[in-house]
Amino acid sequence: MDPTVLVLNGPNLNLLGTREPEIYGTDTLDSIRAEVETRARERGLKADFRQSNAEHELVGWIQGARGTAQGIIINAGAYTHTSVAILDALQAVGLPVIEVHLSNIFRREDFRHHSYISKAAVGLVCGFGAQSYVLAIDAMAHTLKSSTPAKRAHR
Repeated sequence: MDPTVLVLNGPNLNLLGTREPEIYGTDTLDSIRAEVETRARERGLKADFRQSNAEHELVGWIQGARGTAQGIIINAGAYTHTSVAILDALQAVGLPVIEVHLSNIFRREDFRHHSYISKAAVGLVCGFGAQSYVLAIDAMAHTLKSSTPAKRAHR
């Protein structure tokens, strides 16, 4: 069975394609899901792709990943900059995490320069629009194949 990667999307990402296309592009979350699932299959992975506007639901999904997923890719949206709860959940599950953003958060407002998620992540991909997710899948495939479970959890 292919390793499962939980791909989580936070608040307002359900509005992609129509929400500020000059920042986030015109790709919809469904089109990104299709690209992610295709790349995951090509890399020998299974993508479990989800979106929620609710912080508690994201935390629940992260906690549920223990024992069911081998890694987490997360675009926490605005929760990136505010949620200690999501950080705590990511650290608690002991899985490799890759943070992803459509826009380059470091070229935007100052408050977006701080990420709680980064503290738990082995890496960050941002600024490439929908391609950021594909690059994150590639990075997760590399991470899962190049290290032991103990090393992945402590990066």
